[in-house]
Amino acid sequence: MMTVTSRSTAGPLTVLVSTRAVLTLPDDSLVLSPATISVSPVTGKIIAIVPTVLPKTSFPLSATYINYGSKLLLPGLVDAHVHLNEPGRTEWEGFSTGTRAAASGGVTTVVDMPLNAIPPTTTLAGFKEKLAASQGQCWVDVGFYGGVIPGNAEELLPLVEAGVRGFKGFLIESGVEEFPAISSNDIATAMKTLNGTPTTLMFHAEMIPPIADSVGDAVQASEPPLAPHGELKSYQTFLESRPPSFETYAIDEIVSLAHLAPSLHLHIVHLSATQAIPILKAARRSGVDITAETCFHYLGLAAEGVEDGDCRYKCCPPIREQLNQDGLWEELTAPDSCIKTVVSDHSPCTPELKLLPPHLQAVEAPHMHHSDSGIDMTADLARTKEEKLGRLPVVRVEEEQVAKEVGDFFAAWGGISSVGLGLPILYTSAKKRALAGSKSTPGVLDIVRLCCAATAKQVGLSHRKGALKVGMDADICVFDDTEEWVLHSAGMHWKNRCSPWEGHRFAGRVKETWVRGRKVFEYGGINGGFVSGKPLGEAITEKRFA
Repeated sequence: MMTVTSRSTAGPLTVLVSTRAVLTLPDDSLVLSPATISVSPVTGKIIAIVPTVLPKTSFPLSATYINYGSKLLLPGLVDAHVHLNEPGRTEWEGFSTGTRAAASGGVTTVVDMPLNAIPPTTTLAGFKEKLAASQGQCWVDVGFYGGVIPGNAEELLPLVEAGVRGFKGFLIESGVEEFPAISSNDIATAMKTLNGTPTTLMFHAEMIPPIADSVGDAVQASEPPLAPHGELKSYQTFLESRPPSFETYAIDEIVSLAHLAPSLHLHIVHLSATQAIPILKAARRSGVDITAETCFHYLGLAAEGVEDGDCRYKCCPPIREQLNQDGLWEELTAPDSCIKTVVSDHSPCTPELKLLPPHLQAVEAPHMHHSDSGIDMTADLARTKEEKLGRLPVVRVEEEQVAKEVGDFFAAWGGISSVGLGLPILYTSAKKRALAGSKSTPGVLDIVRLCCAATAKQVGLSHRKGALKVGMDADICVFDDTEEWVLHSAGMHWKNRCSPWEGHRFAGRVKETWVRGRKVFEYGGINGGFVSGKPLGEAITEKRFA
């Protein structure tokens, strides 16, 4: 292998060595190799890489030299789908807690979704408010997406200029009123506005097909899905309420409009249904620039393992059956794969909103309604408002009614907390599949491709992030693939310790995380592991050029 070096610079020097590192070669291919990586804590850049283990005596006495033995040195992960919810819903999550969780799992860059903060990032003013809220709180670097909602087309290009990494719109109701769904006309307008711009237009791709077990024309207006047929605490009932056809119909709609933006990257977020894969591949073959991501929970969890009433598993699109999961894994390693990235879609809320049964969560479940999925609660919301205004007598909710809501998949908030868990989830799940004889098993190089290199490219940061290469940000994850551990509540670093991953056994643990040449996390270290003592992350607002 070619030796990759850079002219040494004066000043402090940190040298990290291991017999196993995933390096990026000049042609952007990946290789597992011994490595000596020299970084500047001043510039935050990788200044030299030698594909062998050099001894400490090769460096000045003043250099900080760390030999990790055979632990894996990986590029810091770039999680391109995270909801940090600040400002506005900081009881759900925030910049500080969300980025600490990221750092604990080797994630050195997160990209924040335009919802569920209040205000959402759908205007330049809203973006500025979010940036102000982030100041001094980020333990890793944070990029930002803008949002596409009805009527905000004039805000899109100013947001591009301000440095957002891409845009997201919902083809079905998002669950929060400040981020409404977009119509085909809205999609067309956004495509025309952004065509030729170095950005990515992303879609939550679920739509209610026009022919359904129907309430007539109301379906055409993107009303929430129909009242479910079955027990509301049954996961099967919930799964059947968001069938694969919701995803395939939405993706068909997006592809049908793609001719309006031949010079725009289109992207499907959190792809769940494998039935959509042939549609995406056909579109790509015909020249449409469209890709997809899937999520750690779709690859590590399956519907067969969800107990009735355990709403920790609720997300939209839903976690589908094992057979569907197998298909996602196969696509990850397919030579012509349309799934280019794997992300967390960390979408937390307070435990109360998950309506967990007592044996799962010692939190009193409030009486609440929203239209996240399944049932249109508009009338109930309107009545509650009238009650508050004193126009209607307050209806006291009987304990029996509250009890009915506990474990109700349709009333619970949809979203899974997992930022910082992605590497052990993928590594563990792939290892299990390999032991079971599966041929479609990504290795560590594939994981780096899917979670570092390709996610950095997706958000226009591949000139800085996602690779161990000279000149790149010295974002480094130290991963011990031999350690086994169980996730307990105390090991969760996000704000609300509620996740379906609790109790799962993982193979591989992140031992250290370095952000731009400075160690921010060390498992077992001082300050709960957050050894830098203060947040060192930055908001990424550089304008995107690729």
